[in-house]
Amino acid sequence: MNAAFIIFLVLAFFIFMSSFFTVKQQTSIVIERFGKFLSVRNSGLQLKIPIVDRIAGRVNLKIQQLDVIIETKTRDNVFIKMKVSVQFKVIQEKVYEAFYKLEYPHDQITSYVFDVVRAEVPKLKLDDVFERKDDIAVAVKRELNEAMSTYGYDIINTLVTDIDPDIQVKNAMNRINAADREKTAAEFEAESSRIRIVAKAKAEAESKRLQGQGIADQRREIARGLVESVEVLNQVGINSQEASALIVVTQHYDTLQSIGSDTNSNLILLPNSPQAGSDMLNNMVASFSASNQVGEMMKKNTKKIEKPKQAPRQSGYEDDIQPDVQQ
Repeated sequence: MNAAFIIFLVLAFFIFMSSFFTVKQQTSIVIERFGKFLSVRNSGLQLKIPIVDRIAGRVNLKIQQLDVIIETKTRDNVFIKMKVSVQFKVIQEKVYEAFYKLEYPHDQITSYVFDVVRAEVPKLKLDDVFERKDDIAVAVKRELNEAMSTYGYDIINTLVTDIDPDIQVKNAMNRINAADREKTAAEFEAESSRIRIVAKAKAEAESKRLQGQGIADQRREIARGLVESVEVLNQVGINSQEASALIVVTQHYDTLQSIGSDTNSNLILLPNSPQAGSDMLNNMVASFSASNQVGEMMKKNTKKIEKPKQAPRQSGYEDDIQPDVQQ
């Protein structure tokens, strides 16, 4: 008797304790009584009637993600694989609909994603698919919200996370991209070469200008020195022609001396006799004299040509006037 009573007390204790249960955060529990829906219990300590009531199931209220991979064709007949990520959750106020109206929510969401993507992508070319992937995601979200809200599901967001064309198309796109980049690189290299050439040309032009200016200054100073030398020689009784000959001979020997002092020089100055400078000076003077004579002759010929044109007018005018004077 005592043993039976103890067993009864133990059973009563377990039955009493089984009437209490806890529900975790972001979770809802569906309670049924004799197989019929009774209530939805949320997080915290809850109570149910033992044996009569039972826990039919638990519904997760957290945001879940479903990745769907779809193979479809674009408008320009390119087959691609798209990965669409759908973020969804059960609406807390619609746990009943989510638990009883829809048994396999993942399959239903996948079917709707397939339907929308295969309706939108064939309208676009491959490049447009990459550019308008956000529009595709918005269309999927809109369609899913309209369909799944009836079953107690809220679509938080949809993302097109990957677009994978056929391997041959991908290689062709890579080649096109590489060609464009090589073209851009070639344009930059050509521009850089042009800048270097222009800069080098400007530098050479500036160098030539400065070099010419230096040569002009050098010749100006040489001429000034020659003038001073001639003036000094004139002061000691040497005329200009003799002074010029002396300067030419002096420069001739200076040149020979500079050539001889250079051990690596292979230059031979011809003629190199002492009379070479004097002969060169005489030739220069003779050429200057001949030029002056030619110039004088051209002036005389010009005057002879101009006089006959004016003579008839003057003579005729005088003939008309002389008879009147004699009368």
